[in-house]
Amino acid sequence: MAALSQPIPAPKILLRSSPSNPTFVSSHRTLLSGDLSALALKSRRSRTRGGGALRGGLGRRSWSSSSVRALLDFDVSGATLKASFNVSSRQRRQQDDDHQSKVANLSDIISERGACGVGFIANLKNEPSHNIIEDALTALGCMEHRGGCGADNDSGDGAGLMTSVPWDLYNNWASKQGLASLNRSNTGVGMVFLPKDEKFTKEAKSVIMKTFSEEGLEVLGWRPVPVNTSVVGYYAKETMPNIQQVFVKVSKEENIDDVERELYVCRKLIEQAVKSEQWKDELYICSLSNQTIVYKGMLRSAVLGQFYLDLQNEIYRSSFAIYHRRYSTNTSPRWPLAQPMRLLGHNGEINTIQGNLNWMQSREATLESPVWHGRENEIRPYGNPKASDSANLDSAAELLIRSGRSPAEALMILVPEAYKNHPTLMIKYPEVVDFYDYYKGQMEAWDGPALLLFSDGKTVGACLDRNGLRPARYWRTIDDVVYVASEVGVLPMDETKVIMKGRLGPGMMITVDLQSGQVYENTEVKKRVAAANPYGKWLSENMRIMKPVNFLNSVAMDNEMALRHQQAFGYSSEDVQMVIETMASQGKEPTFCMGDDIPLAALSRKPHMIYDYFKQRFAQVTNPAIDPLREGLVMSLEVNVGKRGNILEVGPENAAQVILSSPVLNEGELDLLMKDLKLKPQILSTYFDISNGLDGSLERMLMEICEAADEAVRNGSQLLVLSDRTEKLEPTHPAIPILLAVGAVHQHLIQNGLRMSASIVADTAQCFSTHQFACLIGYGASAVCPYLALETCRQWRLSTKTVNMMRNGKMPTVTIEQAQRNFCKAVKAGLLKILSKMGISLLSSYCGAQIFEIYGLGQEIVDIAFCGSVSKIGGLTLDELARETLSFWVKAFSEDTAKRLENFGFIQFRPGGEYHGNNPEMSKLLHKAVRQKSENAYAIYQQHLANRPVNVLRDLLEFKSDRPPIPIGKVEPASSIVQRFCTGGMSLGAISRETHEAIAIAMNRLGGKSNSGEGGEDPIRWHPLTDVVDGYSPTLPHLKGLQNGDTATSAIKQVASGRFGVTPTFLVNADQLEIKIAQGAKPGEGGQLPGKKVSAYIARLRNSKPGVPLISPPPHHDIYSIEDLAQLIFDLHQVNPKAKVSVKLVAEAGIGTVAAGVAKANADIIQISGHDGGTGASPISSIKHAGGPWELGLTETHQMLIENGLRERVILRVDGGFKSGVDVLMAAAMGADEYGFGSIAMIATGCVMARICHTNNCPVGVASQREELRARFPGVPGDLVNYFLYVAEEVRGILAQLGYEKMDDMIGRTELLKPKHISLMKTQNLDFSYILSSVGLPKWSSSEIRNQDVHTNGPVLDDIILSDPEIAEAIEHEKEVSKSIKIYNVDRAVCGRIAGVIAKKYGDTGFAGQLNITFTGSAGQSFACFLTPGMNIRLVGEANDYVGKGMAGGELIVAPVENTGFCPEDAAIVGNTCLYGATGGQVFVRGKAGERFAVRNSLAEAVVEGTGDHCCEYMTGGCVVVLGKVGRNVAAGMTGGLAYILDEDDTLLPKVNKEIVKIQKVVAPAGQMQLKSLIEAHVENTGSNKGAAILREWEAYLPLFWQLVPPSEEDTPEACTDFEKVTAKKGMTLQSA
Repeated sequence: MAALSQPIPAPKILLRSSPSNPTFVSSHRTLLSGDLSALALKSRRSRTRGGGALRGGLGRRSWSSSSVRALLDFDVSGATLKASFNVSSRQRRQQDDDHQSKVANLSDIISERGACGVGFIANLKNEPSHNIIEDALTALGCMEHRGGCGADNDSGDGAGLMTSVPWDLYNNWASKQGLASLNRSNTGVGMVFLPKDEKFTKEAKSVIMKTFSEEGLEVLGWRPVPVNTSVVGYYAKETMPNIQQVFVKVSKEENIDDVERELYVCRKLIEQAVKSEQWKDELYICSLSNQTIVYKGMLRSAVLGQFYLDLQNEIYRSSFAIYHRRYSTNTSPRWPLAQPMRLLGHNGEINTIQGNLNWMQSREATLESPVWHGRENEIRPYGNPKASDSANLDSAAELLIRSGRSPAEALMILVPEAYKNHPTLMIKYPEVVDFYDYYKGQMEAWDGPALLLFSDGKTVGACLDRNGLRPARYWRTIDDVVYVASEVGVLPMDETKVIMKGRLGPGMMITVDLQSGQVYENTEVKKRVAAANPYGKWLSENMRIMKPVNFLNSVAMDNEMALRHQQAFGYSSEDVQMVIETMASQGKEPTFCMGDDIPLAALSRKPHMIYDYFKQRFAQVTNPAIDPLREGLVMSLEVNVGKRGNILEVGPENAAQVILSSPVLNEGELDLLMKDLKLKPQILSTYFDISNGLDGSLERMLMEICEAADEAVRNGSQLLVLSDRTEKLEPTHPAIPILLAVGAVHQHLIQNGLRMSASIVADTAQCFSTHQFACLIGYGASAVCPYLALETCRQWRLSTKTVNMMRNGKMPTVTIEQAQRNFCKAVKAGLLKILSKMGISLLSSYCGAQIFEIYGLGQEIVDIAFCGSVSKIGGLTLDELARETLSFWVKAFSEDTAKRLENFGFIQFRPGGEYHGNNPEMSKLLHKAVRQKSENAYAIYQQHLANRPVNVLRDLLEFKSDRPPIPIGKVEPASSIVQRFCTGGMSLGAISRETHEAIAIAMNRLGGKSNSGEGGEDPIRWHPLTDVVDGYSPTLPHLKGLQNGDTATSAIKQVASGRFGVTPTFLVNADQLEIKIAQGAKPGEGGQLPGKKVSAYIARLRNSKPGVPLISPPPHHDIYSIEDLAQLIFDLHQVNPKAKVSVKLVAEAGIGTVAAGVAKANADIIQISGHDGGTGASPISSIKHAGGPWELGLTETHQMLIENGLRERVILRVDGGFKSGVDVLMAAAMGADEYGFGSIAMIATGCVMARICHTNNCPVGVASQREELRARFPGVPGDLVNYFLYVAEEVRGILAQLGYEKMDDMIGRTELLKPKHISLMKTQNLDFSYILSSVGLPKWSSSEIRNQDVHTNGPVLDDIILSDPEIAEAIEHEKEVSKSIKIYNVDRAVCGRIAGVIAKKYGDTGFAGQLNITFTGSAGQSFACFLTPGMNIRLVGEANDYVGKGMAGGELIVAPVENTGFCPEDAAIVGNTCLYGATGGQVFVRGKAGERFAVRNSLAEAVVEGTGDHCCEYMTGGCVVVLGKVGRNVAAGMTGGLAYILDEDDTLLPKVNKEIVKIQKVVAPAGQMQLKSLIEAHVENTGSNKGAAILREWEAYLPLFWQLVPPSEEDTPEACTDFEKVTAKKGMTLQSA
């Protein structure tokens, strides 16, 4: 391939040195020594222009993510461009009439995702100045790394500024135009994006003018906004609008609010008026106001100020500015989606957006307020599914504010904090709790990670979501300016002038009243809002709270009747025994292992309940999953039942609702609801009649139920109970699947504007698992009474078998009530887990949010009951669904039905049950082939796979070719094909050492790649074996079949959320580093390793305690948003610049959008896992009901990357249920470059699919840590080598058949696939057009993509430090050296690369030299990450998030500069998630830290002067001392290590999570010494006043400290007073821990 052609005119980019402010450049980097500084600046600028990053045609190519962006030249033809700007029109069902579909469509929502960097600056004296504009632009430039860039690396995803209206500037323009000067009190200014085309511009303007004049407003003039188009990127220029300002006079209104309201109505009318125009999407009003104006565009932050010439004008003055830099994961960002919006700048993601939009649309009928004078109809709709989540939140807030609420109140209603059980609020501010309680029933929270900045021109403020999963820091200076920003250090600041420094914690708010100059911090704002109305009184008079009712204590049916019900409603014996009975006896969801290897419900030959066609959606990358286990305090299952009033009017009648503590009702609670007279409950029976034939019967009945619901609500019923409870089951009256009935009624009521007037409750037999509850709630039910599941619990408890087992002590004794209570408890815990996977905290926000995808139901069903959900492959019609329902129903009536439930074999494999992909016959055939090295045996294995029932989507496709066959000798050799193979990320711990090492050795022999999984790796495996005799090696004595030269290292080393075993040496010894965002078997959840699998060896590798279960958190600590994932990728490239970084995602609708973001985040590889991946241990519902098939995920990812010009940046790897060469080539045709084999690799090394991995009892030692079982391990590396060579030969055979010489020619060629003609049992309506469609091929071949250089971080500060001869000398010869360097917030992951160099040479502990480096300034994210012993790093200034991430040794000191204007111990000096996964070293911080301090710390010691929430979370070792206040939920999940916390005002105890740790005073002498010596070191290192005061008054302060002790530390000398006695008793030798 010749050098890349260059059809795009390359814009000239001046490569700037890091911070964007030119005045910075001169002072930037007063470096190590005089001469170096010149060299450094030179090196930063010497990157060539144009195609510098793509050197020479066929040469090695590399991509860079530095703030210095070289331009990448792409051959982007017009066709691809068109495609990328219609946001792939294929995905959008074009709806011309927006009102016809009332329901938000998921495919619209998932195609726009974003995340960002934001901030505001406000002058408290309300004095406008141009400085504020300049500062805002500078700050924006320093946020560049928080934004994204398109494929041309120059079109930003969006940047913008909101300020007060610069009247002087506009008056200046007006006088030049000969216009009268503008009246500030009644002139509105509109910033308008007009269509590009001149003719359309004229049309648009005339519509606007016509609307204004009809409203009685006078248009004073149009001002073309002066812009400099030369700075705009290529893609952005393609869609750049004509930007003009319109000035209008509102003469009929007096006060400001009325003027603003009139302008709002005009804007809404204009939006309505252009609905039918062909240019409707090209007209956008950024702002139309008398108070504020928004300048924004699809630009990089650095060029916003160069593009809009107004912003450079000295007379552009404002007293405040909100700035915003967008990172859209979708690469077709649009100009209007840049932010700030009209009121808000939003950094984050609203997870509940689909539900929020549906509810907003349902509200349209009921909203009214006197301020609108009856014009409410003209300002609808209030939401727009085609806009981003931020735009919709903005329009909801705007509606509330224009209806008379203050901005603070509007945001408290929309984004409430986690106020339940909040120690401070409950006691000090009960009125705030009342406010939240009142609105909880009115407005479902817009839930998700968010930092929101807002202004209406009079107030400026910021608030953070309930989880605090976005960074927000603020500071105030002596000259009365307040700053809020995502990062510190975005502006050069004289620290002596700063008088206050802080950070926003979860749910907190700060506002600045520009008129009075007051700053209100959190509780002051909320107290003022809450005091406006007597919310508490209204609640106590009108709100009814449902008291729990006891469970029934005797059975309601006899055995036979219960059995008939179970059969009729589709229960199997597995459902009853493995699911319901486990939940009843243990109170938790059943755990299982391996993956989901049965066919999708639509492909299966067995009847399935309708729930099985739904897969739960989950959060990955664009938003974080949250943690129901350790951070449950932000979650709630409370639900309000009854009519929701008009939210624009405040009054007591809105509080008339019933509160349920959870959506799971027992029979007694349902009866209570039925007796509530105010609710006027109405029962709707859900049976359909087939006596006149099946066809059409289900649809007729659904219509009847919807009509009945409609009538009931119009007659005043506030509670609809859909019930399938009946006296007697009748053969001709089967039950409608309850999910279908609930969905249909919910959608019908939304479409008729009645949904707000009533709640839906399901009273059903067909609901027993957590997934089923979640489906019902997600599609509109407020509560569920699972009467048959409860009856099943009672029957089980009274059965003779259970009674005997309890009597004989084989099972814990539970009463009949307890069994039902356990069942409900398990359901509730499971619901929390399902909500948390999507990052949703409140059930009230999940209700009706439709967070599911559908696999296998046709459009007809979707339109009736699940409108707006994605169903990519189509499927069953209503009549086909009725048939499936009937096939269960008839079992209850046929004479020959057995007297017990059928076992369908959906969970466990059994002969005659459902087909499992991994079955005993298959594994026997495979063992025979690989052990005997027999081609015939492999051919029989192939035959077995070819003849299996349809199991996965690809079984319905086959190859076709446009070429004649060729001889096999011409096809590329097996040795090069196997290099594309990898094995799955199975952790050492989940599987045994023998299996893990055998797989690694086999892959290294082949040149493929094995994966370490998330358990770390023993350093003994990193060197080739040289001592093998007869297949045995003393180095690895437990393995056989070895050869000299074998290496047991895993080429891919995994970095997962638990960070187990992630040390600097582990990272530098990897060929590739994989960031695990999600796992196929349980996406959205962390891993779990049962305690009995944590042997001493496993505990040593993971830096944890033997026998203590290990749970990885969900992936939200440093990968909770796209810009944070980009930061982690940066960190890994920093510590090991030679390793490619891969990101592992799981298939779901919208994954293409996510993958585009990951590609822009500079990943080298994207791995797509199917839902069928295996696992060592996971809840059954997660294995079965989350994630999608990789065929769809891969197709979407490959096509979206091509459409956006990003496909060449990344290698695509895919895994999930791969078994043969056919699978490999199918994946290749759909676009994958590399192929992962998980379970099958285990089977090839000896696994017999016993499916008991989670029990530690694996019969062949593959997945057990027990010595005696591991001794039975049968595998040798050669078996796996044989298997992969057979697969490669099979691939060669098919390639030869198809006439292709190499894999490269097949990849992405979907035209080589065609549907296979197989008749499925359930439906012939599956549609594969999506998988078979094509959007073209990448510019490079697969091999070129795979062989490109590792993406770089560009020039970084570490390289400059490493090039200093003294430092190089000190590292080389282990000497001591001291240096001082300036640092800025754009210098990220500083010290990481230096640590990597040391770790590579000396390991984690071998370096004897000392590097003493002092930095001054504001450090960027991940400062001092991965430090090794011998690195003593000091920072004078402040730092952002992730300080000391993964550090393994050394010393880190952070202290403020001398003579600050603020008190250091009261100020936040480092950000969130510091010391994440640290494995050693000491940290001393003079000042406060943010949220999640020392999360997953395993050995580091730290002293800090205050922290946010979740301090010491998941800690497994080390010691943390806090000399100040902490936030909520301290020590959640802390299983090792000690914490000492100073409690001066007696507020600590309610903040501690007491689940694991015990709290005691520091009484052990060794503990007192440890505490005192750490404080002494802290004072010596940082000069802390607080520490010095404590040491001076040691006797007085010591009793104020609490010591937090997990069980594993109770017998250590530091925690145990009678340490001598205890050890003597145990006969141990005395040793300090």
